[in-house]
Amino acid sequence: MEFGFLVLANGPIAIFFCNQTPTDRECKMITMKARDVFNADDAKKIITERNLSHIKVGVFDIDGVLRGKYMSKEKFFSALDAGFGFCDVVLGWDVQDQLYDNVSYTGWHTGYPDATVRIIPESCRELPYEDGLLFMGEFTQKAKAICPRGLLQRVIDKAKEMGLSALCGFEYEFFIFNETPHSIREKNYQNLKPMAPAEFGYSVIRNSVESETYLSLLSLAETMDFGIEGLHEETGPGVLEAAIRYDEALASADKAALFKTFTKICLQRQNKMATFMARWSEDYPGQSGHIHLSLSDEQGKPLFYDASQPGNMSDIMYHFVAGQQQMMPELLSMIAPTINSYRRLVPGFWAPTEASVGIDNRTCAIRIVSGSEKSQRLEYRIAAADANPYIILAAVIASGLWGIEQKASIDSMVEGNAYEQQFPEHLQLPATLWEAAQRIKHSDMAREYFGDEFVDHFAASREWEERAFRKHISRWELERYFEII
Repeated sequence: MEFGFLVLANGPIAIFFCNQTPTDRECKMITMKARDVFNADDAKKIITERNLSHIKVGVFDIDGVLRGKYMSKEKFFSALDAGFGFCDVVLGWDVQDQLYDNVSYTGWHTGYPDATVRIIPESCRELPYEDGLLFMGEFTQKAKAICPRGLLQRVIDKAKEMGLSALCGFEYEFFIFNETPHSIREKNYQNLKPMAPAEFGYSVIRNSVESETYLSLLSLAETMDFGIEGLHEETGPGVLEAAIRYDEALASADKAALFKTFTKICLQRQNKMATFMARWSEDYPGQSGHIHLSLSDEQGKPLFYDASQPGNMSDIMYHFVAGQQQMMPELLSMIAPTINSYRRLVPGFWAPTEASVGIDNRTCAIRIVSGSEKSQRLEYRIAAADANPYIILAAVIASGLWGIEQKASIDSMVEGNAYEQQFPEHLQLPATLWEAAQRIKHSDMAREYFGDEFVDHFAASREWEERAFRKHISRWELERYFEII
């Protein structure tokens, strides 16, 4: 195999490769990039141009885990036109592949049939480490009501009906360990070795010593188009924070979901591991997944800025934030979706404990970031790293739209330390996942914006998670009761 490069006049650099045999010589030119794919014809062209025999496809499940497989070129081309069948068990099991026993959409009672998946041509990404391509899909037909990406699309469509669009950017904190999937199990998840030994926030020493790890993540992000605007050492042993470049809502969620998945892949290939648990240790603060968001109209004009109002908040921003505040207790299971999520939501650990709002106040659940017309935005700080990007962003946007429609008012704008202040009962957040599941199950707003099928399925999946936890006997219980009681 021989490679060469050709610079085209007024165009991109083209790559060509040649296969040479004793009897013939065939050369093909590669000009298309993965992010140049916008439709099915483009997808077929780039696959043919690269002479790929198999393509990787995947869908994100309820917990934000990418489930997928390799598909032959012939099967993929057919699926581009008509979709393909994917066992709907991926919407009917938990993160450990244990089957939900309390959902109506799928189960033993339905026989776990195939559900139709639509391949999304414009999701095409270069596939690092494999010299191939990745395409994402989303469920259609009956399964579309439950599909996380489909959920977010419905909320975006609702915003569009109101003449609005959202720009969003995710920030993630994640701990890195010098461990492997085998070693953490051999150690029973105890005495794990973090990439760095102690707290050293924003450390240039650390990011220089570990520059290979940092640069591998930055390179990955550019290759797969979830570009990172900032990457730095956070306060904690081996914890990093990455700010993903903002984009329109659906593209932003795609980028966040791919970032979490492929960061894990990148690090495991280096015999390291990343965790996006909300809180992995009682000794350290939790890991956030903050969301920055602003609205614009159909012409792209920013709508959050009004210099004459406190915090430069326009009326639209005021009502949008008010809706988020009022609905946060009802939608918390979409925002904090795991048992572990509630280990983070405790006082004094940089995580909000009530549905609070403040201007440039990082002790609040929602922080108003005052700025210019273009930079005016909110930061949704209640969000943790363990949330499904599609589901949490649907909750964040939909609750704001509800606020605009209802002309809701912000309650208890905070000055000072929100952790030390008292809030009315209606702004108190559910203390457990079970309680949060009951709140969304009985939420009229959730059923109006997300549909009965999604609310029933998602609430049941969170109840399953809580019941699975109740079966577990913790080390704390053994140490506390085994000998003495």
